Amino acid sequence: MSATLPVDGHASEAVAMSAERRWAWVVAAITVLIVAMMIVTGLHWASMPPSRVETIDVKTLHLKGEFVESNLGTVLGPDGKVTVRIVAQQYSFVPQCIVVPAEMPVTFRSTATDAIHGFVVDKTNANTMLIPGFVATFTTTFHRTGEQLMPCHEYCGTGHEAMWAHVQILPAEEFLAKARGGERLSCVPR
Repeated sequence: MSATLPVDGHASEAVAMSAERRWAWVVAAITVLIVAMMIVTGLHWASMPPSRVETIDVKTLHLKGEFVESNLGTVLGPDGKVTVRIVAQQYSFVPQCIVVPAEMPVTFRSTATDAIHGFVVDKTNANTMLIPGFVATFTTTFHRTGEQLMPCHEYCGTGHEAMWAHVQILPAEEFLAKARGGERLSCVPR
């Protein structure tokens, strides 16, 4: 024989309603907090744009400034910093082949001339999006030597599938020996 406890319908209903009200207040408080955070963050970013936003005139990109053809590629600056400048345009990267050192910080400065492009260097964390009129800048260090592919990862038109370049990662000593002359380095055969 099983024993059943008498159930007071009103008491259990009151307990359930009380629990429901508590959860409703918790959910409402979380919702208000999230909306407040979105408003504060939105106002903050609207009044203070992100740092390092650089713009560039795509109409004069190849005529003057840092992205003229003679400045593109990899260079070892007088301060010992390695900088790579790249221009993306339908359907190619200029330069087509880039030389970088392993185990040294490398700063990429890139832009696009005509459409949104992007690139990722295989087996590394080098990945950025290139928007016409803006300069994308990031610094990374390559840990493996060898040649890696650098495809465009933003659909840019019917020739997108053929848009890629090569990145040749050299041991630091070999890179420094080649870069001492101050010339732009390239792995494109001459």
